[in-house]
Amino acid sequence: QVQLVESGGGLVQAGDSLRLSCAASARSFSVYAMGWFRQAPGKEREFVTVISWGGINTHYADSVNGRFTISRDNAKNTVYLQMNSLKPEDTAVYYCAAGDLRGRTFIPNYWAKGTLVTVSS
Repeated sequence: QVQLVESGGGLVQAGDSLRLSCAASARSFSVYAMGWFRQAPGKEREFVTVISWGGINTHYADSVNGRFTISRDNAKNTVYLQMNSLKPEDTAVYYCAAGDLRGRTFIPNYWAKGTLVTVSS
């Protein structure tokens, strides 16, 4: 079982930056691919980005590519999402997840509770 706890959400203005963190409880953190999803009001949850267990491979949704960066520190059991040049359409609840990466497909097995990011125009 993996427990995930996020931090770093909040209210920012368009163009600002924000960094989310997700800390995992499991000692086996390093064997999992880690990803971020988001769910905007009235919309379905969507994939944002994923990083492989060793941090070598990353994939991004087109909507955030070039603005968001995922990274991980396996010594700290933590994954990060650096969000730059934020836009109002980035407003959503962001969810961290742990799971498997098969090719470019991320299959989440464990979820955090979510953290709200609000970007004002």
